[in-house]
Amino acid sequence: MKELRTIIRDLREDKNLKQKTIAAYLSVSQQTYSNYENGNREIPLWAILKLSEYYKVSTDYLLGIDAGYAGNTNLNGTYLDDITLHDVMYDIQQLNTKNRHDLLRYIRFLKTED
Repeated sequence: MKELRTIIRDLREDKNLKQKTIAAYLSVSQQTYSNYENGNREIPLWAILKLSEYYKVSTDYLLGIDAGYAGNTNLNGTYLDDITLHDVMYDIQQLNTKNRHDLLRYIRFLKTED
């Protein structure tokens, strides 16, 4: 299981971002953020929540609890127009259970039309 520090580094690198950029988003110094990624400083809960929002992943994924999340592959490449698969996954996660079922039925329907 990956550590939180490794996960946030991988997410940052997948998006080709600098530590300075993420540090500014979190309103901390670049050195503080570097210490998070290097394991020299514990990452506070508020920062985990903000990083979850920034990267559009669950806190469970960041904490290594949700191993089924496909975030371990590079989903940040363009899927359609300026939308990434990561964006699609995030939007699906926001749906309630009924709407998720409806979406899956619709996808299956579309696949049968080919």
